[in-house]
Amino acid sequence: MPKKNKKLPLRKCILSNEMKEKHDLIRIVRTKEGQVFVDPTGKKNGRGAYVSKDLALVSKAEEDHLLERHLKVENPGQIYQDLKKVILGETIE
Repeated sequence: MPKKNKKLPLRKCILSNEMKEKHDLIRIVRTKEGQVFVDPTGKKNGRGAYVSKDLALVSKAEEDHLLERHLKVENPGQIYQDLKKVILGETIE
């Protein structure tokens, strides 16, 4: 019997509106308490949004306040800096 290929989950990047494979995106989470943070594992509880691993898109989103509107938060704090660190391969606290 031939082996079936596993279907890779697709998610939409909230910045570019492109469908991409989940492992090519970074997940951002908003909890019920209103905390917003980058979730490199992709498994934390909360409302998730996915962002492409593209520094230019993240910079544009920061200028246009896209994450604030999409996640319905006033001040996302360090979120843009944390996204840039993850894209560059640095660790976040």
